[in-house]
Amino acid sequence: MNVTILDWGIIAAFFIISLWIGLFSAKEAGTSAKEFFLSGRNMPWWLLGVSMVATTFSADTPNLVTDMVRKNGVAGNWAWWAFLLTGMLTVFVYAKLWRRSEATTDLEFYEMRYSGKGAAFLRAFRAIYLGVFFNVVIMATVSLAAIKIGGVMLGLSPVQTLLIASIVTVIYSSLGGLKGVLLTDFFQFFIAMIGSFGAAYYVLDLPEIGSLSNLLAHEEVASKLNFMPDFSDPNVYIPIFILPIAIQWWATWYPGAEPGGGGYIAQRMLSAKDEKNAIGATLFFNIAHYALRPWPWIIVALASLVVFPNISDLQTAFPHIPVDKLGDDLAYPAMLSFLPTGMIGIVLASLIAAVMSTLSTHLNWGSSYVVNDFYLRFVKPEATDKQLVAVGRISTVVLMALSAVLALALSSALDAFNILLQIGAGTGLIFILRWFWWRINAYTEISAMAISFAVAIFFEVLNPKMGWIDIPADESYMKLVYSVSITTIGWLIVTFMTQPEKDEVLLSFYRKVTPASYGWKKLLDRYPAEKEEKGQLGKEIGLMIVGTFMVYAALFSTGFFIYGNMVPGFIAAIIALVGGGIIIKSWKNLH
Repeated sequence: MNVTILDWGIIAAFFIISLWIGLFSAKEAGTSAKEFFLSGRNMPWWLLGVSMVATTFSADTPNLVTDMVRKNGVAGNWAWWAFLLTGMLTVFVYAKLWRRSEATTDLEFYEMRYSGKGAAFLRAFRAIYLGVFFNVVIMATVSLAAIKIGGVMLGLSPVQTLLIASIVTVIYSSLGGLKGVLLTDFFQFFIAMIGSFGAAYYVLDLPEIGSLSNLLAHEEVASKLNFMPDFSDPNVYIPIFILPIAIQWWATWYPGAEPGGGGYIAQRMLSAKDEKNAIGATLFFNIAHYALRPWPWIIVALASLVVFPNISDLQTAFPHIPVDKLGDDLAYPAMLSFLPTGMIGIVLASLIAAVMSTLSTHLNWGSSYVVNDFYLRFVKPEATDKQLVAVGRISTVVLMALSAVLALALSSALDAFNILLQIGAGTGLIFILRWFWWRINAYTEISAMAISFAVAIFFEVLNPKMGWIDIPADESYMKLVYSVSITTIGWLIVTFMTQPEKDEVLLSFYRKVTPASYGWKKLLDRYPAEKEEKGQLGKEIGLMIVGTFMVYAALFSTGFFIYGNMVPGFIAAIIALVGGGIIIKSWKNLH
């Protein structure tokens, strides 16, 4: 690529501004652990919502979308579009519950909802399991995307790319805390959006493409435009559409789309000014994430089928890329190599922004687990705020180093995505029910974690070698079905074989969070004086459904207009507007 002084100047300006924001936030962030990890619980919905979008706007996301589109067409995106159901459930049911809990991290929830050694074990284990191991895998996939982008667009080696991306991110993340991350996310979001839309615009102008109409009519592309999969082939429509919509969204745990909220999404909700700001932030996030962003990535992915129809074409064009890094996801950065001077700098800055916004959030989030849920709770309960902030900054550096090492061993973002889904399969329903069903206890969650991990190891490692269960390659989706079924049956058996939590623990949690009382009735019947909180669960689920249709309608309306199908485009737009009107009218009565 011909990266000019202008392009390098744009990239340098981006780095300088990001570092300045971290330095600007450093003094305030260092005053206390609550300030470092939650920004004093005083953040507005718009800043939190943009931060959520920026975090999920990782550099590996357009690579992942490109991989899906090249393999399965536009319909392949249902693998992540289905998580909108989870997102809307979090918006209208769980956002206010998280904010009412007033926890510092979502892991603190365990010792509110459960008690004894089981609760303590859960909190400690998941602090390390999620905050370190799982978190490092996520950051490694992001770093892998950075490696591919750096290799294709700048000719950098994997080590050079990681050094450049990680050093700047670690500096402003460790100095500025969550507030520094939020402010940098806000700046980086707009850079990332300009870059993705600009890239799609310029790609359509390539001589090989010519125009949007030429692209859509091309023989390599025309068969991949449908929003829905081919329903004549079960090996296509079951894994692409049926499983995500019927099972995956509620049954699996995946960062940023956790059933019932959790992880860095919970961290944002917990740092909101109040419940309304927590709801507003997650609503904005889901609208922007699913309706606003996908189409520029999809257009570039479709264009890549014309320019690089096969992986061998990518290998020929970029012979310096290591063989183990070659894959369909490489096609996205490959297409960006055709951009003109100036635009290259903007797009590179946008991709760097995507990498850094995701890494910074995961560093702060993972560090909050290490500090609050492990170090402060189990190692040094008397630690001062100064010591906690210091440990937070040290753990930030260590997490980044570990993820960089793992990134060098990974080859595909889609492989990592599927592995993470498999590990969390069957646990999602617990995260939905534990707020509303008194019978769930600490051993429910411990057993689900253990079973889902063991089943994932069996299907991903042992069974391919031993061949105990014959799963044809074109029916690999059955692994998810087996995993969810085995894990769910397992934790239900454990739940009914073990004692429920003590009444005083359950009542304390119920009074503090005030969930709808339907699943608490058997407990409350023993305490006639206790108020039965009826809540608005029916209305909230109704709004979840309305919100889901609204966002899907907005997503497909844009697609129809891009395809030139004006009538269905207008119909979908009207559905989206009606859904938005219902939500706005209901907003004042949400509590």
